[in-house]
Amino acid sequence: MTYCIETYGCQMNKAESSALETIFRERGWTTAALPEEADLVLINTCSVRATAETRAWGRIDHFAALKRQRKMTLVVTGCMAERMRKSLEDRQKAIDYVVGTFQKQSFGLILDAVAQGRKLEVLEESPSFVFSSSHHDPGAFRAFVPIMHGCDNFCSYCIVPYLRGRETSRDPGSILAELDSLENSGVREVTLLGQNVNSYRHCENGSVVDFPALMRRIASHLRSRGAGGIRWIRFLTSHPKDLSPEVISVMAEEPLFCRHVHLCVQSGSDAVLSVMNRKYTRERYLDLVADMKARIPGLSLSTDILVGFPGETEDDVDATLDLMRRVGYVYSYMYHFNPREGTPAAKMENRVPDKVKKERLSRVIFLQKEMTGELMRSRLGQADEVLVEAVSKRKKNEVLARTQRDEMVVFPAASSRIGSFARVRLISLSGNTFRAEEIDGA
Repeated sequence: MTYCIETYGCQMNKAESSALETIFRERGWTTAALPEEADLVLINTCSVRATAETRAWGRIDHFAALKRQRKMTLVVTGCMAERMRKSLEDRQKAIDYVVGTFQKQSFGLILDAVAQGRKLEVLEESPSFVFSSSHHDPGAFRAFVPIMHGCDNFCSYCIVPYLRGRETSRDPGSILAELDSLENSGVREVTLLGQNVNSYRHCENGSVVDFPALMRRIASHLRSRGAGGIRWIRFLTSHPKDLSPEVISVMAEEPLFCRHVHLCVQSGSDAVLSVMNRKYTRERYLDLVADMKARIPGLSLSTDILVGFPGETEDDVDATLDLMRRVGYVYSYMYHFNPREGTPAAKMENRVPDKVKKERLSRVIFLQKEMTGELMRSRLGQADEVLVEAVSKRKKNEVLARTQRDEMVVFPAASSRIGSFARVRLISLSGNTFRAEEIDGA
């Protein structure tokens, strides 16, 4: 039996797809040469933005048309599946299974039924999220490890808490065991995942393990295993209201943690932040950034910026642009407001016209491109360590690598270097990618 997985949305979805792929492999399924040839197609969807749903619908309809020509099974999971369980099946009858957020433990039963030529009538559902023990593609040197699931923040524009449920944190022992397994399989970089990793809290023997305590435990555990294994740890995503001084201290003290943080701001206006229910102020955010930069040398920051929120004024946009200049993000994910049904923002008045939203977004994008260029030019001539990720698409005798600061670098090297670390000097720019030369000292 053959399968194909198509994944849309966040890194958490990618990690969950990897975990589901493990279930395929355990049952002897193999990857189809082409998606259109698979016995089972799994589409892991996202509902955070309308564009992600549109892309997923396009693929669902594509495979639905294919089912009229040959026998195959079509499964839809992810946030869109949770949000639209019944309407998905009503709109597209070709879908065989809609697997919600808390039904993934039934996935093995689905595969068994497909292999036996029968149909499951009811999928089991757990009232709490069940963490998988494996989120790794064989042979990969980078991996994503979920440490928590769900969100308790309820930002007024965000659908995630309604689809993924309330926050639940994974057992630290399970996390360390997965890190051991990943290290044994050759992984060199791990990203810890959660809707808000900073609110990680797990009760253990009557005490609470919070995120900085987990970070210290991970660093100590990996050190005890000796050198040569996992050398870099990243984490996504950080909510500014929960990023504590203790987290900053761990990053400053433990070289294992990469010098990059994705710190979502959304807006630089206190008025907009309040209506968004972000629970921090512009001043608090800027103070946090100043503290991080002072205590973590070489830190780079990225962010999410949402423009055109209901009631947003030109002064609010100016405040966002000013905050961007003050922080100096290396890159940003920038988008304009699109209401998601089921969120408080979907019912808000004082909508910003689409034309105005797009014009404001263009200003934000222009500024970010300008800042990114300035920051990258200021790095020319510096030496840095990189992790080699792939062969360059343009030249087969060059490789693509990434710095701790999440910057892309290309330099001459053989494909055998993929998955290894190198020491390079940044010598020029090609778009948003550094060109470099390798130097001694990796």
